[in-house]
Amino acid sequence: MERRDFLKASALGAAAGLILPAGILNAAPSPARKNTPSANDKVTLGFIGLGQQVLVLLNLFLPMEDVRVVAGCDVYDVKRERFARRVRNFYAEKGEKKVKVDVYEDYADLLARPDIDAVVIAVPDHQHAVIAIAACKAGKDIFLEKPMTLTIYEGQQLVKAVRKYNRILQVGSMQRSSNEFIHATRMVREGELGTIRKIKAYVGRDRTNPDSPAPIPYNLPEMPVPAGLNWDKWLGPLPTSFHYNSDLNPVITLDERETFWAKWRFFKGCGGGNTTDWGAHMFDVVQWAVGKDRSGPVEIIPPGYSYYEHLTYKYDNGIIVSEEPCEARGQAVEIYGDDGWIKVSRGRFTASDKRLEMTGPMVDGDIPYYSNDKHYRAFIDSVKSRIDPNVPVEVGHSSCTFCNLGNIAMELGRPIVWNPIVKKFRNDPEATKLLHYTYRPGYSLE
Repeated sequence: MERRDFLKASALGAAAGLILPAGILNAAPSPARKNTPSANDKVTLGFIGLGQQVLVLLNLFLPMEDVRVVAGCDVYDVKRERFARRVRNFYAEKGEKKVKVDVYEDYADLLARPDIDAVVIAVPDHQHAVIAIAACKAGKDIFLEKPMTLTIYEGQQLVKAVRKYNRILQVGSMQRSSNEFIHATRMVREGELGTIRKIKAYVGRDRTNPDSPAPIPYNLPEMPVPAGLNWDKWLGPLPTSFHYNSDLNPVITLDERETFWAKWRFFKGCGGGNTTDWGAHMFDVVQWAVGKDRSGPVEIIPPGYSYYEHLTYKYDNGIIVSEEPCEARGQAVEIYGDDGWIKVSRGRFTASDKRLEMTGPMVDGDIPYYSNDKHYRAFIDSVKSRIDPNVPVEVGHSSCTFCNLGNIAMELGRPIVWNPIVKKFRNDPEATKLLHYTYRPGYSLE
């Protein structure tokens, strides 16, 4: 990808736009609803899904002076009480008396509240689209955990809903707000690496499937549903053949935090394996770096097919992306061009020569990675300004599509050809069937 070609054709706009701060990239106006908070108002938040991730998110949103957390929703009663107690304690420690925090089992009850401006959705992937679209219809702005949706079709419908109802949606691909990734992708977009030839992006492995990033069929033994957990509501649109196992929703007590991240993400139907769980971070960086936000690859080849050792993506400009281990431990991205290379992971950045190196810190001060609130601050600022954040719905959808295309190729065991403009497979009914699945009765995206 030559610099001159990119500046002519980039979907991100003119060259001046390439060096704007991450929170401004891809900005587009979104008309405010009548009761949208002004710049001086507090944004009232409700949380849907109160598991381990929300314990992190609460620590980031609660201290914001212009944010007020007023409600939470979860299908597990102990998580509801744990959430309410944490919020009450936070405001009580600030000197407030009689702090009121409402909790709900059904997200529809939370969405029905007219005093809530925005929701933070951190439920398992299979409920992202259903709840987010319901939030759009209820006039709520949305911070949605990554990956944006479970299926490509769900993402297409969520994009339509966000724009139809004039909502702000920020996807939780927080590396877009991290200095090392901002710098790395900017160097690529500005042509400092010359023509890009090859990118390695590693999304890691889990013990459920140590040889592949793809999800596996649900194979856990059935266990009794714990008291206080509404398993039917947890399933949502999934078929009832998904029986309860504590790996999907760990049993906890009021004073406990989960000892592991819930494993639903690694089983087909509930999640997309590491391909989507970490791909929503690492593949997202690839899309961002090479100017393919709102677009994507044109061919996807599964590992083991012909001479391809790794899951491989091809762009229409000739760039090859390979899902394979990188020099850095764990999940990382390595970008190779004719004029140099960059290797980046969380808290780590190396380059082929000094002109590519970072001049500033990787994190702001001594803030731990998960305590850097820039990504979440961007959401609140967008709710007030009505300008899209740095990961709006179209960008979240294109990165999520990239991930899902890899899983579809691996499930079929052969290459697939994708048209990222019209978002369809070319003459491939078998692959097209995998764009979505049939919801059980009572659930719909309409």
